[in-house]
Amino acid sequence: MSTGITRFLGDTPLRTVVKLAMISFVVGVVMTALDLSVLDVFDSVREFIIRIWNMGFAAIERFIGYFLLGAAIVVPAFLIIRLLKYRGRTTRP
Repeated sequence: MSTGITRFLGDTPLRTVVKLAMISFVVGVVMTALDLSVLDVFDSVREFIIRIWNMGFAAIERFIGYFLLGAAIVVPAFLIIRLLKYRGRTTRP
C-alpha cells in the first residue's frame, strides 16, 4: 500500500507534506505582498469563466447573424435558378 501512495505522490508522504507546506507558505507570502486574498482569486476565476461563456454566446450570435444574412441572398437565388431550370425543362420536348 505504501508503494502505491508513494508512486501516486511522487515521493514519500512525509516529504510531500513538507514540500507542500513550504510552497504554501511561500505562495501565502507572495499573495500577501500582492494584497490578494483567496476570495479575490476565486472571484477572478469566476469572472474569467463568465467572460469566456459570454464570448461563446456572442460568437454563436454572430454566426447566426452571418448565416441569416447569407441565406437572405442565397435561398431566393437558389429558388429562382431552380424555377428557371424547371421551366426550361417543361418547354423542351
